[in-house]
Amino acid sequence: MTTTTMTPALAARAKDGSPDKLRTAIGSAVGTTIENYDFLAYGTAAALYFNDAFFHQDDPVVGVLLGFLTFGVGFAVRPVGGLIGGYLGDRIGRKPVLVGALIVMGVATVLIGLLPTYAQVGVAAPLLLSLIRVIQGLAFGAEWGGAILMTYEHAPWRSRGKYTGIPQAGVPLGVLLANVVFLFSSTLDSELAWRLPFLLSTVLIIAGMIIRLKVSESPEFEETKEKGLVVKNPLREVIRNDWRTILRVIGLRLAESGGFYVIVTYMLSYLTGGDDPITERATALTGLVTAAALGVVTTILFGALTDKVGRRPVYLLGTVMLIVFAFPMFLLVNTGVPFLIVFVYIVGMSLIHDALAGTQGPWFAELFSTNTRSSGASIGYQFSAAISGFIPMIATAVAIPLGWSGVALVYMAVGVIGLIATLMTRETWGPGQRAEVEAFVARSR
Repeated sequence: MTTTTMTPALAARAKDGSPDKLRTAIGSAVGTTIENYDFLAYGTAAALYFNDAFFHQDDPVVGVLLGFLTFGVGFAVRPVGGLIGGYLGDRIGRKPVLVGALIVMGVATVLIGLLPTYAQVGVAAPLLLSLIRVIQGLAFGAEWGGAILMTYEHAPWRSRGKYTGIPQAGVPLGVLLANVVFLFSSTLDSELAWRLPFLLSTVLIIAGMIIRLKVSESPEFEETKEKGLVVKNPLREVIRNDWRTILRVIGLRLAESGGFYVIVTYMLSYLTGGDDPITERATALTGLVTAAALGVVTTILFGALTDKVGRRPVYLLGTVMLIVFAFPMFLLVNTGVPFLIVFVYIVGMSLIHDALAGTQGPWFAELFSTNTRSSGASIGYQFSAAISGFIPMIATAVAIPLGWSGVALVYMAVGVIGLIATLMTRETWGPGQRAEVEAFVARSR
């Protein structure tokens, strides 16, 4: 199943996991929820408010592009955060990274809600915004690896897809919470319309810290440390030995994140922007909220499905659906029919995206050895984020000469990349691996 050697202790955890398995999964989910809460809060604010608040552009399209550019800057530095977090996770443990990333991430998110605007401090406003996005990007880069791997390594081996689906469900949960807050704050006739969503993240940060501080260190990392198998330079080790796997992870992740940013960030601007919007903002947000609410469940269900049928088949299904849905997605929303717009969000998020997101946690972890797992998974995951974070800006730019069909091609292209990566990546939890674990557990009784 992985390059980790099976032991009696691991055989016991294959059945029951650690006592902290559920608490770890929930604590990890808080961080991924904040990450995606901020993602949508920032993306929505960039599309609807930041032109006036920070960039002071007469042309609203230029303002939106600048807003998405600062959005992309935060993603551009995520690989650095992934390198730092991955290295520390493999060297000193998963828990310190998990706690430290949440603190930095939370403070930076709240600070956005406190920033002065262009009208107050001039050009210093967008500069401060960009600086905070860099800090956020570093923290976000370190967050995912710690959250997923802590959950994965505490979980029962036979249910790792289901358990890692819990923090991955933070993606739709963050989207859901951010939309609910924006639906409320958008009724406010003041700067609170965009400030409040960032300030309210304080609640999630406090809850996450309380849970994460009570979680024990990863049992697999502790065992690796006791055996003296912690490598001196995990980054160098994983890049030298597993660089091909890292490239595959980047391709796999690009399908999920690239498609997600098109349908969540760009689609909102496409449907509600311009002089003749396709639909009202309430309709688009209804679709987004409905799909996000369903996604809290479907992400975990897809993760559990990978425990039954393997990681690769589920990911293959998701990438094929992404490719096939690219043009029908826009043809359906272009009708302006509210039901069809909601349907597009449900298919694009609750089915296509969540099939991919629900599979990533266990699959990416299983592709690397325990002593370089944090570094390998984080590098692949966050380097892809650095690319896909610019997808909303790319989609907006492509739409200028080509219209919606150009954006559909972008959506399809990330799906093709994901499909190729899926076909090139080995299965880690197929019938053979499952039978091996079952046999080992049976012999250890």
